[in-house]
Formats: sequence, structure tokens, C-alpha cells
Amino acid sequence: MEYWNERFFREGEIWGKNPSKTAKIALKLFQERKVRTVLVPGAGYGRNTKLFSDNGFEVVGIEISQKALVLAKKHDMKTQFIHDNVLNLPIREQKFDSIYCFNVLHLFQKEKREIFLKRCLDQLNSNGLVFFVVFSDNEKSFGKGKKIEENTFESKPRRPVHYFTEEDLRDHFKNIQIIKTGEIDEEEEHGEIGKHVHTLRYIFGKK
Repeated sequence: MEYWNERFFREGEIWGKNPSKTAKIALKLFQERKVRTVLVPGAGYGRNTKLFSDNGFEVVGIEISQKALVLAKKHDMKTQFIHDNVLNLPIREQKFDSIYCFNVLHLFQKEKREIFLKRCLDQLNSNGLVFFVVFSDNEKSFGKGKKIEENTFESKPRRPVHYFTEEDLRDHFKNIQIIKTGEIDEEEEHGEIGKHVHTLRYIFGKK
């Protein structure tokens, strides 16, 4: 919580106002399958939730940073935002049709990744859909910083990152029907780093 509050306090809308390219991919897939409700763990300041809520979905976003939520509620007034740790799922009895999760899963070490994924799947309706985005092992920062676990490095203090291979990502979601995976480059410009590109993997599947 301290790490993310400090970042959002210093940098504000860190990744700009536009949604991730992966959110646009997920939006199309959800629309094709008549999704109505979307859970967004790690909602940040709402740049991705807004894409879904503006397109008629009922959206619930969970975010650990109070500072991020102040920004989110200014830009996306349709989404229901909840201040909590994503590991504290479930957040309500009602199940969701889908989950869109951007760059959160890779922030946990192995044991907590497994807990997080199980709790996410428990929040889904039968045949519910998941779309998760994570750092790829082809990301430029792979291998930098202190090694914490296999393919997991602390490139920034207090922020370990796990880098996923295709096989590793599929293994994490072995208990669902995997429909599609992909890798995508996403350009960002923020902080001292300036303009740079992240290499991300995504996975789309059905419970």
C-alpha cells in the first residue's frame, strides 16, 4: 500500500488517460460473449475500468491505493470502486461474468499468486471469463535486480516482479479452459524513465 500510494502521489496518472491496448482486446472479447459484469482487481486510477463502464458494463474495481482511488472517482463515475487488497476477495456474494486484470498477478510471489488466482476464479459465475495481463520474460527488465524466486526479481525496492514464459502462464491457468494467449508491446511514458516499451503477455479463458 505504501509503495503504490507514494507512486500515485508523486506521478498521478502514471500511465496516462488512455486504456491499455489489452483492455481494448478484452472489451471486444467480452462484447462478443455478451458479458454484463466485470471485476477489475488492481483498478488503479480507472483508465481501464472507464473503457468497460463507458461501453455499458457493470464494473467493480478493487484498488489498494487510496490516492489512486481519489483520481479514479473523478474520471470514472460509473464504476463501483472498493478500497481493499485484492488478496481479500471475495468482496460480495454476487458473482461476476468476467475478470479483467492488468499487470497485477506478476506483482506477487508464487504462493500469493496461487491464492489470488483461486480467489478470482471463486468470484466468477460458472463459465465466467478471465483476461489477465502480465510481464513477459521477453520484457527488457527481466533479470534485473535482486532475484527473489524463479523468474522473479526486485527491479525496484519493495516491488518484486515475476516474468512469465508462455508455458508458465498456461500452467498458472491450467484449471480453466484457455481460449487464447498472446504477447504485445505497449508503449508508456512516465517518471524518470520517459518513453519506453513493455512486453506483456495476456491470457483469455473460461472457467
